[in-house]
This record gives sequence, structure tokens and C-alpha cells, in this order.
Amino acid sequence: MEHAIAEKTELTLASFLTDLAIYNQWANQTLVEWLKTKPVELMEKTVPSSFPSLKETLVHIWDTQRFWLSVLQQVPAPPSFRLLGFDGTVGEAFEGIVEQSAELADYIRSLNESDLQEEVTLTTPWVAGVRSRIEFIQHCLNHSTYHRGQVVTIGRNIGLTDAPMTDYSFYFLVG
Repeated sequence: MEHAIAEKTELTLASFLTDLAIYNQWANQTLVEWLKTKPVELMEKTVPSSFPSLKETLVHIWDTQRFWLSVLQQVPAPPSFRLLGFDGTVGEAFEGIVEQSAELADYIRSLNESDLQEEVTLTTPWVAGVRSRIEFIQHCLNHSTYHRGQVVTIGRNIGLTDAPMTDYSFYFLVG
């Protein structure tokens, strides 16, 4: 996977946000590759957390990234897994989060400085407002990072003690 900062090009807002999106893709892919080596039944083991299993936490990350991409693109949001439920397999959840992370990174990569500064509208039943695309990108990527931490913690609670390093500094210095 490419690393924008590793290329030592001039750091712009667009290149930095692109690199964060590529990092997000890399980190999600890294977690999925790790989880694929574990017994599939552990992915649905119930634990006390924001979401009750590894699978449901990954589906939440995927679903939320789908939602924020629609906000960034100013198109109608796809049907929410959270509201409709997700009846897919663990493999489909793995594939979905990885593919969606690539789609999000590709979209962010396509934006120029002006696109990033543009204000976009968020309208949901819970909150509405207008903010720059930059701010919504930052929120989306931060949200995914937060829940990746929960994946590692859930994993540790069910005996998976060998989680991969997915810190941003590891990505741009070593990964």
C-alpha cells in the first residue's frame, strides 16, 4: 500500500488528509488480516463493549464510513446497517470494511484544497449543521481509529493478545 508522507513530497492539507485516509485503509486492512487468522467463532463472541462483538464493531466502522462518505459527497446516505441490521457473514464484514476504506481513500485522494475547504451540509434526525469537508473527514477518520482501539480491546478480552500495531506513527515510519 502506498504511503504519501513517505514520498517526502511537500506537505499540503490535501496530501496530509490523503495520507490519513490511506493510513485508515492500511490500519483497517491490517486489523482484518490479523482477525482472519483467528477462529471465526471468536468474531461473534459477545463481550461488554459499545458493540457486542468484533464483527459488530467492524460492521459499525464500515457502516459509519459509508455514511460519512455520503455526507462528504453530498449524496443520500446508504441504508444503515445499524438501523436495518447486518445479516452477512464475518467474511462479508471483513471484505466490506476493507473495500469501503479504499473507496473513502480514493474519494479523499480526488479532492483538491478548494474541495476540502468547501462547506458541506449534514442533516440527520439527530443533528444538522454545516462544516468544512476537512472537519467531517477528520471526524470520520478519528471515529474509525477510536473503534479500531475497541477491536483490539475486545480481542484482548477474548484471549487475542497479539494484535498488530496500527498507530499512525508506525504506519508512516515503519509500515
